[in-house]
Amino acid sequence: MSTTEAVKIDAKLVKELREKSGAPMGDCLKALQEAKGDMEQAFVVLRKRGMASAAKKASRSTNEGAVGTYIHAGGKIGVLLELNCESDFVARTEDFQELLKDIAMHIAAVDPRYVAKDEVTEADLEREKDIYRAQGAASGKPAEIIEKMLTGKLSKFYEEFCLLEQPFIKESSLTIGQLISQKVAKLGENISVRRFARFKIGDPSFSVASAKVQSSEEPAA
Repeated sequence: MSTTEAVKIDAKLVKELREKSGAPMGDCLKALQEAKGDMEQAFVVLRKRGMASAAKKASRSTNEGAVGTYIHAGGKIGVLLELNCESDFVARTEDFQELLKDIAMHIAAVDPRYVAKDEVTEADLEREKDIYRAQGAASGKPAEIIEKMLTGKLSKFYEEFCLLEQPFIKESSLTIGQLISQKVAKLGENISVRRFARFKIGDPSFSVASAKVQSSEEPAA
């Protein structure tokens, strides 16, 4: 177990940091764990990751942006990505274009199925739960233990298949959602992944995902 995982954090502290920073609850918890419960240090952690200001912009509309492409492996894999922001001015900046290229490259390498967790259908979730239950039963674990394990298993599922939850291929300490938040803080506008498609030579199927809500993070409270 890592040091951050071992630190017990009071839910009231998480809520307090959430209200102070506007960042998502999960990221507030991680920041507090990293800071060993120190509120001020946890706020600094969020600021360094661009979340303290980014979350407050997350509910703003993103009706501008750009479509980018990434071709990989000698033309064997291609990605088409729509990344949105609030103004055409920001869409044309070097920072935005770099983010567009980085996310498209990440999609080519990692092959996510969804943009965000809320796009995973109930049918897909139930299928995964059935698989985990069958695996647990095969190992002889009691049913009540298996049910308790589902939360952790589903968390790993989201991390593996949801773009915003995935560790960035070029910097594994950041998720794609956190990478976007950093750019939001720097550029001063909300940024969201709208949709993407990934094609691979010889594969008759191809990955297509479209966001339900145009936001890089959960809406600010």
